[in-house]
Amino acid sequence: MRVGIHTMDTGLSAPEAVAAVRRTAEGGFAHAWVNQGPTGHDPLGVLAAVGAAGPPDVELGTAIVPTYPRHPVNLAAAALTVQSLTGGRLTLGIGPSHPGIVEGQWGIPYEAPVAHTREYLEILRPLLRGEAVEHRGERLTAVTRLDVPGGGSGVPPARAPGVLLSALGPRMLRLAGELADGTLATWVRPGLIARHLVPGVGAGAAPGVAPRVVVSAFVAVTAEPDRVRDELAAAFGGAAAMPAYRAVLERDGLTNVAETAVVGSESEVLRALERYGDAGATDLIAVPWGEERTETLEVLAAAAHTYGRGSSRDRRQNSA
Repeated sequence: MRVGIHTMDTGLSAPEAVAAVRRTAEGGFAHAWVNQGPTGHDPLGVLAAVGAAGPPDVELGTAIVPTYPRHPVNLAAAALTVQSLTGGRLTLGIGPSHPGIVEGQWGIPYEAPVAHTREYLEILRPLLRGEAVEHRGERLTAVTRLDVPGGGSGVPPARAPGVLLSALGPRMLRLAGELADGTLATWVRPGLIARHLVPGVGAGAAPGVAPRVVVSAFVAVTAEPDRVRDELAAAFGGAAAMPAYRAVLERDGLTNVAETAVVGSESEVLRALERYGDAGATDLIAVPWGEERTETLEVLAAAAHTYGRGSSRDRRQNSA
């Protein structure tokens, strides 16, 4: 299991967000991630500014870019541009987001998310590979191809970015195995990873291919775990009202997203991280939290060193 860090840009200026991702890329972690929140920075813009910082095997990812407000042709062009600027290290995490955001904040109908996502991937993946697309679907149309060359200034030609799909339900998990490189999941614990995520995404994959199971979790090394969970509940407890998150929490017998956090002493946190790997998570995206963030980062860096950085591209090739 490869360990990386998610940089939350809340309260950060764009240059500060870029600097935070660069520190992660240079700090011994396997990957560095940013997301597109309803009120935050554009993650691809941040990663473009990060550029080629850090060792060449450090993956740079989005977790996630919502699909409904961004046509797949537009997203493919942006992703290929970032791929060229970062030396071929981008992994594009996408997902349909949630009806409360898509409809409530953007005014876009949140209709048939599984069918929408299937069409989206049927357009996006070929474009990222440099192929022509002629897709006239019920929800999306794209008749084009892209020419976004890489190279220049010592940057190798762009290869197709990997694509991960935010998926928690059975149909979306199958789609993640079928048309993406795997799944991105949050608010899940090791037991649910083993009995639900891994078999769910594997059901859609081709024979002999092991999809990625990339899981994010809030992590805090602390002597006050109850305090940390209370803070997380206050900050993110509303996520439990979103249908996709509510369903996955109920599947695990939980009511609050804070119950999924990894909190405790250094030894307790390290044992918990091992359980994620044992459950089948190929990658952990840690979100350091709380007053003890510096100590938490040190423990996570040690865990990342123990597990190794390992190229996600090599791992995908070996699994094929």
